[in-house]
Amino acid sequence: MQCSRVLGIEGTAWSLSAAIVGWDKVYAEAAHPYVPETGGIHPMMAAQHHANYISQIIRQVLDSGYDFDGVAFSQGPGLGPCLRTVATAARALALAYEVPLIGVNHCVAHIEVGRWQTGCHDPVVLYVSGANSQVIAFRRGRYRVFGETLDIGIGNALDKFGRHLGLQHPGGPKIEALAKEGKNYIPLPYVVKGMDLSYSGMMSAAKEAATKYPKEDVCFSLQENAFAMLVEVTERALAHTGKNEVLIGGGVGANMRLQQMLDTMCRDRGAKFYAPARKFFGDNGAMIAYTGLLQLKYDQTIPVEASAVNPIYRTDEVEIPWL
Repeated sequence: MQCSRVLGIEGTAWSLSAAIVGWDKVYAEAAHPYVPETGGIHPMMAAQHHANYISQIIRQVLDSGYDFDGVAFSQGPGLGPCLRTVATAARALALAYEVPLIGVNHCVAHIEVGRWQTGCHDPVVLYVSGANSQVIAFRRGRYRVFGETLDIGIGNALDKFGRHLGLQHPGGPKIEALAKEGKNYIPLPYVVKGMDLSYSGMMSAAKEAATKYPKEDVCFSLQENAFAMLVEVTERALAHTGKNEVLIGGGVGANMRLQQMLDTMCRDRGAKFYAPARKFFGDNGAMIAYTGLLQLKYDQTIPVEASAVNPIYRTDEVEIPWL
């Protein structure tokens, strides 16, 4: 199908955003994230925030005057109440403008926006966000998960520890800042099981360490330990697949120390490391719109009556005909 632009809406968790994207650039975008005053993300409160502001951000992108050939939305994975709010808006727009509806896998969207923005072709992907920590590579028509977290995602782990220190959500960037002031490494559990990882024990140990050592040193040690685990599994996937590119995506991927460690590993292995611009790491409407553009080209659309959200939509469930 010939198409030029798609309107995409993202709202899997705390980030609410929309964008109109073409093959060459982002034509319009708007965002209004939900930031809890205290604690973590409450799904119903986040969904209510999305319901309150979704018409505002959609109006902002529509007011840009650009037309579109389809409406894409984050179908999953994510928080059910948030996903349903975004899906309702997408259905209404698709019906009102008489254009196809496109359900996008949130994880695949992180990969595709990274490939688009960096120009890499067939990378091993380290996808690290709040709820997800996966090492992914394309094989036989799909993105296959070569390794992942066995308990909590690295982003949620960092946020939980941040709340333990009294830091406001999201905790990751604040921990990164504190880690730059740390000087002493404190041993923490390092749990890699084959190609998979576990963070819960490390988080408990970091909380205990925070009662005895300066928080800057604990943050430094937490990052070094957690990121070394991620880099180890990524390196093993790189060797196993024989690929020569590594792409990082997801909100935690914006961490400069993690990028530095991955870049060093890639240089040692003769591979090339790719990271998109910072604005494309966090959840954003542009990634949903661009992936929707790819899906629309290959007729991967859905009827409104079959557009239920899927909070546990896995990366490896999606057929990828464009690779």
